[in-house]
Amino acid sequence: MASDRRLSMLMQLDDKPGALEAALGVFRQHGVNLTHIESRPSRGDTFDFYVDCEGARGEPGVEAVVKALGGGRTQLFVLDDKEVPWFPRHVAELDRIANETLDAGDALESDHPGFNDNAYRERRAEIDALARAYRWGDPIPEIEYTAQEVETWREIHDALTPLHERFACPQYQRAKADIARECGLSSQTIPQGRDVSEFLHARTGFRIWPVAGLLSARHFLNGLAYRIFFSTQYIRHHSKPLYTPEPDVCHELIGHAPMFADAAFADLSQEIGLASLGASDAEIERLARCYWFSVEFGLLGEPGDYKAYGAGLLSSFGELEYACTGRADAYLDWQPEQAATTDYPITDYQPRYFVAASMQQARARMRQYCRDLPRPFYARYNPTTESIWVDRAVHRTDSQ
Repeated sequence: MASDRRLSMLMQLDDKPGALEAALGVFRQHGVNLTHIESRPSRGDTFDFYVDCEGARGEPGVEAVVKALGGGRTQLFVLDDKEVPWFPRHVAELDRIANETLDAGDALESDHPGFNDNAYRERRAEIDALARAYRWGDPIPEIEYTAQEVETWREIHDALTPLHERFACPQYQRAKADIARECGLSSQTIPQGRDVSEFLHARTGFRIWPVAGLLSARHFLNGLAYRIFFSTQYIRHHSKPLYTPEPDVCHELIGHAPMFADAAFADLSQEIGLASLGASDAEIERLARCYWFSVEFGLLGEPGDYKAYGAGLLSSFGELEYACTGRADAYLDWQPEQAATTDYPITDYQPRYFVAASMQQARARMRQYCRDLPRPFYARYNPTTESIWVDRAVHRTDSQ
């Protein structure tokens, strides 16, 4: 990918009347078009302004601006193009990563409950093919679930519902009831991803994107930056309805979907996504751990009154009660800095959980953590253009 034809600068201006006007006048004087200007909090007697302009070093107008500003009282720093791992700049570019699953979809591991069931494998391949054919802007494919699949769903739904009444946070319970009313979620009906996506989009701007299986942490988190939740549509094997070694439609629609209707939870998720754009592999690992301990296994409340908001708990018949009744080894105050360096098991119950006082506190602390990261650039999502704005020119290295 080529770099943007854009130059980014940092101007440090004295805190006095007319300083910004004088600096911006230099761009006008030399015919250089400004494309963006953004202030940063003051530091002592100066203000920082990030400025983007059309052009590149070596062009007469740009060089004249650099010389004029650099020769005065303004401190000017020209920011070089930043080379970063590839990330999507527009929502349509998610097409590029949505099919990069970590497994082969229907090629199940030998310990999978459906490994020796050819009919199940063929059904998985059928649903996977629909997901792999999906492109941005297409209607989400509808799945005509079989009677056996609906029966598996019913067993899971009926086992979880009384637990949700006791241990799910109020935000989840309200949203689940709304999805039941508006999208048909019930003991006898698996709601369609298209209907749930439209419901979420009307509430918080989140949408569902069908995928054939697990994505890498980087790709999955990148989707959250656009308020996109990558979701599977197949269901677990009927022989073990209360167990699955992988995300399935029950985990996605019973566990995840209701919480994406909550504004604070949606914002927390997008903060993690925005911080993942162009991040180093090490930062992706830290963000993935924050995601694990919040979006998947987060708790709200205080000792004696824990409520779940994480999908890994809300879709788990055994672990939901285990986590909320104080049986884990440790319950830690939600601090993303600590969560980012905490190991966790994937196949066993969690030995420790992070607990926030409220969903708003969980969001605020995640937002602050992301803003304090040593990020290569500051990114912001524009919902009107469905694109990502970054505060400096970047070169996205093609590692795929």
